[in-house]
Amino acid sequence: MENLSKTCLYDKHIQLGAKMEGFAGYEMPIVYTGIKEEHLAVRNNVGMFDVSHMGEIIVKGKDAMAFVESIFTNKVETLDFGQVAYGMMLYENGTIVDDLLVYKLNNEYFLLVVNASNVAKDYNWIVENSDKFDVLIQNASEDYQEIAVQGPEAEKTLLMALNIDLSNLGFFYFANYDFKNHHLLISRTGYTGEDGFEIYASAEAIREIWDVLIEYHVVPCGLGARDTLRFEAALPLYGHEISDKITPLEAGLKFFVKLDSDYNFIGKKALLDQEENISRRVVGLELTERSIPREGYEVYKDNQLIGHITTGYLSVSLEKPIAMAMINRPHTKKNTEIFVKVRNRMIPGFIRDKKFLEKKYNKTKGA
Repeated sequence: MENLSKTCLYDKHIQLGAKMEGFAGYEMPIVYTGIKEEHLAVRNNVGMFDVSHMGEIIVKGKDAMAFVESIFTNKVETLDFGQVAYGMMLYENGTIVDDLLVYKLNNEYFLLVVNASNVAKDYNWIVENSDKFDVLIQNASEDYQEIAVQGPEAEKTLLMALNIDLSNLGFFYFANYDFKNHHLLISRTGYTGEDGFEIYASAEAIREIWDVLIEYHVVPCGLGARDTLRFEAALPLYGHEISDKITPLEAGLKFFVKLDSDYNFIGKKALLDQEENISRRVVGLELTERSIPREGYEVYKDNQLIGHITTGYLSVSLEKPIAMAMINRPHTKKNTEIFVKVRNRMIPGFIRDKKFLEKKYNKTKGA
């Protein structure tokens, strides 16, 4: 692991006995006490994740808004200052460079938060497509460290622990706060299906905040629980439900693509061409026998190969085997009976929606 980077919380993870593994070039905590325990802490109370490995790219300048509109599938012109949008960047053929969050500070200043494993690729792609715009692009990933605090008790816990009142921060909004002498940027987006906050700050601030939250018995969670939580919320993961071989329409993410807008973002033409003839789609799937449908397992209908599992687990919250799968049409209809090949056995199941559990985001504030 000598070539792996370390986040500012590395020694904290070691002190807590976390199992560490390489992920996206970083030595990251996979699990502390157990994936199930950490998962349920977020579902029922509050947990926190070191997500300092995520990438942050700044786009600023007089053409910043037009440029972001040209590379991003969702709308940013209509966002309020202090609002966040989820969407994707696409290649010309409509497949996905990455999915990301765009933070709108003002019309000439945007913060793009991208997946850790794609930072260098994303930055280079953004720069390559900026030559016709008056913008400054900066890979600021080293300047931002981040903790995600997630769960139904997140807001109350942050008020008690940090004396920061987030009750007026809307869903998919962000604002600036102070903690002692530290400047914090806090957003309310989440990646778990629960209410949650992302705290961006300096390394020194993040280390202090981590220690305070540990004192308040916030459960530290590893990447294992992060994946089981996002999966139950049916949120896509790059390299699984989305990739440079999958389009947003195939991934079932059309809601985040502004096909009806005047902006010709990169990849839009390919999606318009594909819209009437989508040959496959990511769907939900459930097995009727207790067997785990793991990533890559083949899916069959009447002895015909019709797709593969993109992510699958024995759901911690639901205690049944569910999955997301890329399935060829016309076999994507709900209740279609299928079989998943698990080792050498054909396990029965059926196609279902991706609403594995009800999301509990707090949408009472904001626009």
